[in-house]
Amino acid sequence: MTKKLKQRIFNNEKVLGGFVNSYNPSLVEMLGFNGYDFVVIDNEHGAFSQSEITDMIRAAKRTNMSPVVRTSYDPSSVQKALDSGAEGIQVPMVNNREQAEEVVSKAKYPPIGMRGVAYSIPAAQYGTLSGRSYLDQANKDNFISVHIETKEAVENFEEIIAVNEIDIAFIGSTDLAVNLGYDNPNDSGVQDIISNLFERAKDHDIKMGLVASDTASTVKAFNQGASYVSVVTNKIITDALKEVVSNSKN
Repeated sequence: MTKKLKQRIFNNEKVLGGFVNSYNPSLVEMLGFNGYDFVVIDNEHGAFSQSEITDMIRAAKRTNMSPVVRTSYDPSSVQKALDSGAEGIQVPMVNNREQAEEVVSKAKYPPIGMRGVAYSIPAAQYGTLSGRSYLDQANKDNFISVHIETKEAVENFEEIIAVNEIDIAFIGSTDLAVNLGYDNPNDSGVQDIISNLFERAKDHDIKMGLVASDTASTVKAFNQGASYVSVVTNKIITDALKEVVSNSKN
């Protein structure tokens, strides 16, 4: 049986994924067939219907790649992502302990949280799985990643990651830079804050995640201590398209 992404992360494996923010099951399959460990279906910035998210999750599972959903700001987004079969969620703009606790409440079944129970959903194989054993296994396997991307989140970092069931602190470096008044996430001031967050996370045994845009930034993220890195697929595709034009018309 293929190990769940959460198991792999906590076995200290490095896992690599890609953000996809448009409805494109074929692109999801391409990521999986080319060795990516997970896909982040970006429902924060992307434009998806719920059925399209479910299709993208199916495409990921077809290639034995783990599906993750970056949720929207709709209160039902967390539950719908997990009901559709996502292995994990990334929740943007989590700025304090109360917000982190609310995420856990939405994502976990009782007695841990208050996620609503239904067995007629894709995650439960449309009723093939049910009962306490299914609920407990879902609570065990599904993971929660919260975005650290504001000044408030940086200040409240310890209280956010100390919340039980928060598995990954994902640094949204672009939003973080903008919220701190910088134009570029590669600015030394932003990078110093990110390095400090990595150090602070060690005391709480929290795994860290980072966004990347190319090979160099991916390697840098892993070397910095990230366990979970997701590249922006649009950036990689755009750069590749530009490269063909620039190298073939000279």
